[in-house]
Amino acid sequence: MPTRRQRRMNALLREALGELLQREVADPRLELVTVTDVNTTSDLRAAHIFVTFLSDPQVHEEGLQALAKASGYLRQRLGQKVYLRYVPELVFHLDESTERGLHIDRILRDLDIPQEEGEE
Repeated sequence: MPTRRQRRMNALLREALGELLQREVADPRLELVTVTDVNTTSDLRAAHIFVTFLSDPQVHEEGLQALAKASGYLRQRLGQKVYLRYVPELVFHLDESTERGLHIDRILRDLDIPQEEGEE
């Protein structure tokens, strides 16, 4: 379970990275990227960034590669934007929870279970 310090750091990094990705990164592969979650390690030396892409699933891997290449720049800009004693190492992961939720929703709709009276 994350400590209060980790939760504050996660929220700070999520907000700052989201803003940096929207306004300062010029890579066209990263135009439709959203930071969904950030999990820092207990020593705050590494941050696992979970992102989703609002584009075709085929370009997700390219987007992750672009984020890995931009991680040095993003880390530098984070250090300038937010006062931190140590800017954590950024590790990007694809957040598949939205896609998984949509898949489960499609399965439930395909089951075509009749609703009881009073349910809607």
